[in-house]
Amino acid sequence: MPSFNRITIVGHLGRDAEQRFTPQGLAVASFSVATTDKRRDKETTTWFRCTLFGKQAEAVAQYLVKGKLVFVEGQLRQEEYTDKNGATKTSLEVNVTSLQLLGGKDDTPRAEAARPAPAGQVPGKSRTSPTVVEPTSYPDDDDIPF
Repeated sequence: MPSFNRITIVGHLGRDAEQRFTPQGLAVASFSVATTDKRRDKETTTWFRCTLFGKQAEAVAQYLVKGKLVFVEGQLRQEEYTDKNGATKTSLEVNVTSLQLLGGKDDTPRAEAARPAPAGQVPGKSRTSPTVVEPTSYPDDDDIPF
């Protein structure tokens, strides 16, 4: 039976992803995503704690760096906890089922960012890093049917 609990988020990473492995060897990447809603004079930021599992977590964790723009889809949970002062707080947590890197800053993995670029390679660009492809042309307004 399909899950009807679905959320889609486009936002910026609030911190670098933390990667770990379960005792069974399953990769787990944890990160936070911020979305900002601007209305007139008021700006509201909502934070989501995200967890990604499996091969995708292993493959992309090194690219999930603070400030990167991401598209996240998954199941939303609302968790309650008690802070240091004894107040009850709520956090929004997403069990990520799909993730896409949309760009931001650069696409260099953390490990490569600290190393000097090999001869003949542009610094900050990795041959294996994902890239966002922009269309080369856009349709004219006259071509749009509405």
